[in-house]
Amino acid sequence: MFKGAPPNMQGLMKQAQKMQEKMQAAQEELKSRTVEESVGGGMITVVFTGAQELKKITINKEVVDPEDIETLQDLVLSAVNAGLKKAQDMMQEEMGKITGGLNIPGLF
Repeated sequence: MFKGAPPNMQGLMKQAQKMQEKMQAAQEELKSRTVEESVGGGMITVVFTGAQELKKITINKEVVDPEDIETLQDLVLSAVNAGLKKAQDMMQEEMGKITGGLNIPGLF
């Protein structure tokens, strides 16, 4: 008669719980790490956390031209998208270390 799950299943559940704990710890640590991305030769710089939160945007005054707002908008958009991608890549890399490269949908 079985008392609870089979031994293999119990071991698998323990491993899954440890992995989940490691992932939660990594996610907390990523909140304090940042990535920086610049576009336009440094005219626009953004800083994101590893939790993909935009923390800072720096705009060089030389790029601010009231006659050409579209260029400024394009540069800001480009910087934000590039910074977000960099933050996502950092998160994927850290989570990949924990999952051994397995892509587990819904976990991160």
